[in-house]
Order: sequence, then structure tokens, then C-alpha cells
Amino acid sequence: MEKAGRTRFGERLQRLLGFGVLVGLLLGAVPSIADDGAGTKAPSIAIHFGILPIGSAAESREQWRPLLEDLDKRLGHPVDTVSVSSYAGLSGAIAEKRVDIAFLSGRLATEAVQHQHMRVVAQFVRSDGVKGNVAMLIVRSDSPIHDLKDMLAKPGHWRYGRGEPLSVTGYVAPEAQVFASQGLNSDTFFSNVRVANHQNNALAVVNGEVDVATCNNPDLDLFRRNFPNEATHIRVIWKSSLIPSGVLVVRDGMPEPLRSQLIAFMRDYGHAPGAAGERERTNLARIPDLAGFDAADESVLKPFIDMEFQLLREQARNGRWVSEQARNARLKQIDADYQKAVHLLLRH
Repeated sequence: MEKAGRTRFGERLQRLLGFGVLVGLLLGAVPSIADDGAGTKAPSIAIHFGILPIGSAAESREQWRPLLEDLDKRLGHPVDTVSVSSYAGLSGAIAEKRVDIAFLSGRLATEAVQHQHMRVVAQFVRSDGVKGNVAMLIVRSDSPIHDLKDMLAKPGHWRYGRGEPLSVTGYVAPEAQVFASQGLNSDTFFSNVRVANHQNNALAVVNGEVDVATCNNPDLDLFRRNFPNEATHIRVIWKSSLIPSGVLVVRDGMPEPLRSQLIAFMRDYGHAPGAAGERERTNLARIPDLAGFDAADESVLKPFIDMEFQLLREQARNGRWVSEQARNARLKQIDADYQKAVHLLLRH
């Protein structure tokens, strides 16, 4: 009799536990609730903000944290940071629709617009008011390389630190304007090539691990703040033409009115009067060389397409071909691809 009682009790307990687990699962599946401003409650949608890595992923997250905390409070939606260690990692997250809004450089933004259902909504404005930056080649201050002529005079001699292929200032601009224009390819010109972000490449120059490295002015300014002693050992030997600043892109499928509210918040940030505006501008200043966001569309990305195809043309023009006919056929194909890329970009 006692055994039967224990059995019935065990069955009831099992049913109650099962019910509790089910309730727990159901409650866990319910999104958090936020006030929509009219006194009613609505499910809160998380905003997934992708951050292009400048320095380390952790450093980038910390730079953006105050702004994103304001975004969370203003819109009443939790903000998740998608911060990765590489351009390719962020591109993958966008392709997998794990990002709603992102800060991207030109080539990455072009890919996101053309193939990943994102739209340009704003362009970064530097603290000096310029909507752009420049790519650089840097060496140690005591390097025997004083200018491009010194560097180019010794093929196969120097060690090179560059950025990922998706980086405009870390790869595309130097490759197009320095190497391809001379009929050279940096991957074969140097004795050794290492790929890293601008901060790590600058450290590699100072530590004597590479002889030449790519950089840009915002990252060099950041390096001077983070490593003031090491920065005194860096010398710039080349600067590119002005490259348009990075942009903010927003995913097409974001629900309204959240999408419009998000865009308005980012464009207005830093423009408030009085103490509130000063605080916002202080938050912006934590992000290297950033003063705010101006409204923009996909047309601001055309210079990046121009630069990329300039690189392809130079490589084709100076490459080795079995015949002049083959070279001309390749150049013709590049021009056709360029027209297609511009059409795909500007059709939106």
C-alpha cells in the first residue's frame, strides 16, 4: 500500500514537473515587453548593431557603448552588439541576417547593399568636418625607407603588413594607387606579407616585425592616443587621395516604425542643444574621429566601386598576357562588370 502511494505520488510529481518545464519553455519563448509610448505594451524587438572592428573587437564595443546605451533608452528596445575581429566576420553576420544596422567601410558596405539587403542611411562625419579619410603607408622613423622610391627600388626585400582584402585603406587604395599603377602586386613584391588590422600593423612596424604597413588617419590618431611612446617611432611615407568615410547601413526587413525611429536617432545624435548635446558629442568622440552622421544614400558608395575597378584595370593593363587580344578582352569585360556594378548599386 505504501509502495502504491509512493508510485502515485511520483507520477503526480512527474506530471507537475513536466508542466513546470513546459511553462518555463513557453515563458522563455515570450519576448520582453516594452511600452510603445501610448501606454500599451508591445513585444520588444532587439536591435542587432554590427560594429566594424577598429583595433580589437572589445575596444570597438567599448567605444560605441555609451551611444548604444542611449539608443536602448531612447527607443525602448534592447541593443545587442555584433562585434567581430575581422571584416569577413562582419560580412558573414550580415549575410546571415544577424545584423540590423551596421557601421561599415566602403567595400563592405557595397557588398551589403548589392547582395545582402542593406541600405545606406547615413555617412560618418569626421571631427574636422571632412567626410573622408586617407590611406597611408607607414615605416619606423629610423627606417632606410624615406619615400615610395626607396621602397619600390628593392623588390623582394621588405616585409609588409596590410589589411584584409575587404579593407579600403588597408588594401584596395594602396594596391590601386601605389602597386598596380606600377605594374606590381604587393603580395609578390614583398619578401613577406602579414594581414592584420591597422593597430596591430602599426605595432608591428614599431617592433621591427614588418618594414612597411598600411594605415589610415583615424587609426593612426587612435594609435597615438593608445601608444603615445610607440607612435613617436612611426613615419608616414605615402598618403592616398581622399576616401569617403564609412557609412551606416540598415536592413531592409526591419519593421516600421522601429526602422524609421532608429534612422532618426542616429542622424540626430549629437545635435541636441545644451548639456544633452554636449554629452552626446562626448560619446561620439569616444569613437575615433567621429563627430556625427549625415543623411546619405547608396550614391556615396560609387567612389569605392570606382577605386576597386581602377585596381582591376591596372592589374589587367600591367599583367602578363598570352596576347594583346587577351588583354583587351579582359579590359572590356572589366568595363562591362563596372557598368553592371554601378547599375546594381544605384538602382535602389
